[in-house]
Amino acid sequence: ETLNTSYQLSSVPLQIFFYVTGIYYVFYFSATLAMIVYKSQVFSYPDDFLAHDLALLFLMAILEALRLYLGVHGNLTEEEAPLGLSLVITVGSVILSVYFLVWQTYVLRADVIVNSLLLVLYGLEVLLKVTAIAAFVS
Repeated sequence: ETLNTSYQLSSVPLQIFFYVTGIYYVFYFSATLAMIVYKSQVFSYPDDFLAHDLALLFLMAILEALRLYLGVHGNLTEEEAPLGLSLVITVGSVILSVYFLVWQTYVLRADVIVNSLLLVLYGLEVLLKVTAIAAFVS
């Protein structure tokens, strides 16, 4: 008589975090885009810097969609490769978030708040991803 047991290794907290981060990112993108438009109207924003900041924001949105897709897919299928790739893309997202927090042309207090919160979400998500990958590999 064989005992057929299957264990669910996918992480429910990680899945919830992907959802929350996805929702927050829509707010983040909208707020950051609105602030860039605001800054371009209120401050003397050189056109090439404006184009640069906008291009980075749209690049970040593309990375975010890919990051979330791979993360959700990897977690639900319990595969470490897509989840690991999502983890690598998170590094790029963190660098872009730090850019908008510190190095963009004009940094408002609102920029500091929305980017700090995004970085906290990324940090917690990374911990959950590493835990999930460890569970899948073992």
